[in-house]
Amino acid sequence: MDDDPILVLAATGGQGRAVTNALLGRRARVRALVRDPDRAAARELAEQGVEVVAGSLSDRASLAAAMSGVSGVFAFTTPFEAGVNAEVEQGRAILSAATEKRVPHLVFSSVAGADQDSGVPHFESKARIEAELASGDVPYTILGPTYFFDNALGGAERIHDGVLDLPLPPDRPLQQLARPDLGAFATEVLINPASYVGRRIELAGDAPTPRQMAASLGAALGREVRHEQVPLAAIGNPDMHAMWTFLNGPGYRVDIPALRNAHPEIRWTSFMDWAHDSWAAAR
Repeated sequence: MDDDPILVLAATGGQGRAVTNALLGRRARVRALVRDPDRAAARELAEQGVEVVAGSLSDRASLAAAMSGVSGVFAFTTPFEAGVNAEVEQGRAILSAATEKRVPHLVFSSVAGADQDSGVPHFESKARIEAELASGDVPYTILGPTYFFDNALGGAERIHDGVLDLPLPPDRPLQQLARPDLGAFATEVLINPASYVGRRIELAGDAPTPRQMAASLGAALGREVRHEQVPLAAIGNPDMHAMWTFLNGPGYRVDIPALRNAHPEIRWTSFMDWAHDSWAAAR
């Protein structure tokens, strides 16, 4: 294994932490870019042997400093703090810094469906970043995760009350992914990049229907959970409305059996197993 560290951006966030944990599990050297090294989550990383550096996804200078001497970078951008245009600028700052520092390999976490002209603002912003990455000089791999299982945690109180709110018909499959599986896949790509450079790979581990999701959550909790279909008209956020319209329409299109067969080294967690692991303690 290369002795140079692998840089993880936004390392205390959901995706960044999943990748960091998986890298540590493979005994890789990890450098983590965080906004505040004094926060508890950042201190915890340092205690695990991670090299923690301060920086911002929108600050090119701090990104370049963090990228000095690395063997690879896991990159992530977000529109949910300052909007989609700010997300594109984050992508440009990351790419500019990676170009300056001649980063050997950059793994960008985008989203499944970003290549489908979805009309979803936070898909389209990632598509713009993907296009600039593909036209640049930095060796790259693009990963496109689908809906994460733990997005259901946003409705935790309602689930405890016996209701899973989702704006989908009860029998409409929703392709999803466990964050640790993203972490494991990204780690494999970062540690063994040769067969992945220049590729775009979408990721999903399961495709339960809302009815099946509710049944799995109910089994984990030991009481009934029912799915309630939220009307699309009730979703006021334009970005979220567009996303759920897309998921009710063309939706994600990951070939899950082919992905599993091609990558048996990944656990590929089922929604049922995730629900049991995440919710059984709440019985």
